[in-house]
Amino acid sequence: MKSNIKKRTYKAIYRLLDRVNPVPYDCGTLCNCLCCIDEGFDEEMGIYLLPGEEKIHNKKDPWLSWTQELAEDYDFPDSWFGKIYFVKCTNPPNCPREKRPIQCRTFPLAPHIKDGELILIETIDELPYECPLIHEELDPKFIKATYTVWKHLIRDERIYDLVKMDSDEREEYIHIYP
Repeated sequence: MKSNIKKRTYKAIYRLLDRVNPVPYDCGTLCNCLCCIDEGFDEEMGIYLLPGEEKIHNKKDPWLSWTQELAEDYDFPDSWFGKIYFVKCTNPPNCPREKRPIQCRTFPLAPHIKDGELILIETIDELPYECPLIHEELDPKFIKATYTVWKHLIRDERIYDLVKMDSDEREEYIHIYP
C-alpha cells in the first residue's frame, strides 16, 4: 500500500523518537519484553507497520520476521488496500530497540481523534498480557514527541483513517494527554 510519507520523513520520526522514552530506562526490563514474545498467548504477537513504514526496514534483517497480507482481508479502513506488512521480533528480548516500529515506540500512548482534533490517550486496547508501563508516570518529553509524530503521521490519509476508525470504536478512554 502506497503512502505519501517519504522515507526521509520516517527516518526523521525515528530519530525524534530515539531521543525520548516513556520512562528513564528500557521499559522492556520491567517485563522481559513481554510484548514481543509469542509463547503462552492465544494470538500471534507482532504489529502491522503503518503505510510506508516498511521503507525504512530491511526485509532481510534477521531480527524481524515479515508477513505480507492484503489489507482488504482484515479490519482496516476502506482506504487501506493492497499489501500491508505484519512484523515481529525473532529473538526477544534481544531485538534492537532503535529499529522498533513507530507504534511500539509510542506505546502506551495512542492517537485519538476527538471533535476533529488529535489528542493522545493511554491505550485501552485489550492486551493478552499486563504491561507494567501502563502504570508508570510518562516523561513529558516523550508525550510531546509522540504528539508531534502522530500530528505528522495523520497527514497521510490512510493513517488518519486508521486513527479515526480506532477512535470511533473506543467508547471511553483512560487519560488524555495534551
